[in-house]
Amino acid sequence: MQHELVRRAADIVPVLRAHAAWGDENRRLHEDALDAMADAGVLRLRVPAEHGGHEADLTTLVAVIAELARGDGSAAWTAAVWATSTWVVGQFPAEVRREVFAKPDVRVTGILSPTATAAPVGGGVLVNGRWAFTTGGPQSHWATSAALLLPDLAPVALAIPLVDLEVVDDWHTTGLRATGSVTTVAKDVFVPRERVLRLAPVLRAHPDAAEPMFRAPFMPAACAAVSAPAVGLARAAVDAARARATPAELREATVLADEAELHALRTAAAVDHRVATGRDWTPQDRALVRRYLGETCLRARDAVDVLGADDPVLRRIRRDVHAVNLHAVLHPNADAERFGPVFLGGR
Repeated sequence: MQHELVRRAADIVPVLRAHAAWGDENRRLHEDALDAMADAGVLRLRVPAEHGGHEADLTTLVAVIAELARGDGSAAWTAAVWATSTWVVGQFPAEVRREVFAKPDVRVTGILSPTATAAPVGGGVLVNGRWAFTTGGPQSHWATSAALLLPDLAPVALAIPLVDLEVVDDWHTTGLRATGSVTTVAKDVFVPRERVLRLAPVLRAHPDAAEPMFRAPFMPAACAAVSAPAVGLARAAVDAARARATPAELREATVLADEAELHALRTAAAVDHRVATGRDWTPQDRALVRRYLGETCLRARDAVDVLGADDPVLRRIRRDVHAVNLHAVLHPNADAERFGPVFLGGR
């Protein structure tokens, strides 16, 4: 199944590439790109098999997302976020899973930071707050964003239809423009009790879960997914520059792109291996994941920079890969600061 899903992703690269400039200008994905992603099975990568999904392992997910980025970095980033948020839906009670996954190729976004509050009321909670950087917000059907449950301020994940949220069109950036990573706002939104889930268990590994993809903790899997676009962007830059770059530039960029792919795939394979063996996650394991993914993004960025930006396609790729590198969970310097003490013997 892995090879088939990657092949399907490769088949739609020309469609994504053809609409990438439109997406950059209009700050959202073209409908043809969305249709192509759905037809290729991209939107069902992390949907449980019992709901018609592929229940893909992390290696497959990373390979597919990287392939999409050869066509369009924004499409790949959005697909990675939708896959990650779909994974979160899979941890809600069965009735919620059935409700969300009843829509074929449902698009689910979400924000992990609990920047809203949820006040208990009869039968559920009343939610107020806002979530910045809601990737694909204008083109999503559901959100699994986090809030603080009053009065104890425990973080919870909420499953909310996008129609219940206000979408603020504030995504004006230079990179990943077509991701439409807008702000979403909840104003006295009622969320039934069954669609409120304590966040702490969601983030942990579940070694006894029936579906293997839930046996990995959230952060390593999510970080691997959103690093994958950098790999494909580096490959896209090499392809775009072949006619004008010098042989030396192409060699250096190709080596750097190869290294980016190596780090991304070795990380995904390591996570899948731990899932298969049931090995516990240590602080060192988690730190290594972030270190390798930081190196993935850094090498992809360097590969693109070697080739310059002397045409519109390369300029867009360069803006996109630099935007990926600025993300909080992928920035190499931020990861070194956060996890450096682990490698020095601390926690």
